[in-house]
Amino acid sequence: MSSRGIRSLVVAFAGGAIVGSVFLASGGRRVQHASAEGQGNDAALRDEIEHLKQKATDQSHVMTSVAYHFNNLWFAGQHDNWPLAGFYLNETRSHLRWAVRVIPVRKGAAGQDIDLRPILESLENSALEQLDLSIKSREAGKFVHAYRFMLEGCRGCHATSEKPFIRVRIPTQPAESMVDFEPPPEQETGTGLEPAKKNR
Repeated sequence: MSSRGIRSLVVAFAGGAIVGSVFLASGGRRVQHASAEGQGNDAALRDEIEHLKQKATDQSHVMTSVAYHFNNLWFAGQHDNWPLAGFYLNETRSHLRWAVRVIPVRKGAAGQDIDLRPILESLENSALEQLDLSIKSREAGKFVHAYRFMLEGCRGCHATSEKPFIRVRIPTQPAESMVDFEPPPEQETGTGLEPAKKNR
């Protein structure tokens, strides 16, 4: 190979080495920048999660809704308003599920896990199922028995959750005075409102 060819080869090799080192250096800076940016994104994401957690409802708030619907369920059953009782039963069930989604596993005083999911599953397959059947059968006696059975289940759940001081009982007045618990007359259109009176 001529000296000119050797010189060209050396220049090309040196040029390639320089370009490669510049590329690697800039790539390294990009990786470092991306890594720093990713850490910034992680911190922002953690902050956002913490912010949302502070806004999210707590379990006691959801359980207040459970009590509201379960209370009204009693009065719907006492007035033989079975469609309304079915509505309040479904609301009770869905709000119990919501409460368990909020905190599926509680910590006991000794630091042990108290898993609420199997407790809810047991209630759904026993007391809530009995309530559902009593409403569908429209039998007041069965309804009272099933409601009391559910109250026992509630007390058991509270005791297991180390909150035996939350004692529930048959309600003495509706949670909502605005609700008319009387069954709607047959001539109503299903709006839940009193039929309009005609002027004479």
